[in-house]
Amino acid sequence: MHPKIYRTVFIVSGGIGLILFAVGCTAFQVGSEIERGRMALIYGEPQRALAHFQRAAELQPNYRYNYSILNQGVWTYVGRAHYDAGKLSDARKALEKAHSLYRDDYLASLYLGLVLGRDGDRTRGLREIEAGFKGLGDWLEYIDRYHVDGRFWDPGRQLSSLIDKNLQLISVGEFSWPELIANGEKLGAEFEKEIDFAKRDKYDQLKNDGDDGGMN
Repeated sequence: MHPKIYRTVFIVSGGIGLILFAVGCTAFQVGSEIERGRMALIYGEPQRALAHFQRAAELQPNYRYNYSILNQGVWTYVGRAHYDAGKLSDARKALEKAHSLYRDDYLASLYLGLVLGRDGDRTRGLREIEAGFKGLGDWLEYIDRYHVDGRFWDPGRQLSSLIDKNLQLISVGEFSWPELIANGEKLGAEFEKEIDFAKRDKYDQLKNDGDDGGMN
């Protein structure tokens, strides 16, 4: 190869390598911020969670947390942290953005409904809460039937039972808003924990399969 051509190819290849490295570093940083934020959210520290989620959103505004198969958007996490901190106006802005980006982000629908219900727009709030419950219920049913990791999600059907109960209450109009909001908050919190339970159970299963294979 001619030296000039080789040099050009080397420069181009090096540039692509640097770009891929930078993209990989950003993705790793965003993922790390999301994980730190999730832990803070689970442990009831919404302000600390918010700082991590906002950094992640600044780095990659369209990011979806797909380490689990739930695919929750970064703006949903921002909105949830605002919600848990009692900042309903900020929560609504973030959740509206999450809702507009990904219509299949059912936790965004659920929390947007909770914000609207608490903020006085109960007609739309109820519609979004119901959509969130139904979407999450359908998602659990779908992965149980068609996804290889579905068996690790909600094996005792606690989440599904909570969803079914609330959808039934909504369908017949026999609910109080405080109860519905409390149940929605509980479902959101339990789904977040379920992400880690499913990852743990999958890891344990893979480890057991590996140990069994080594014994044969």
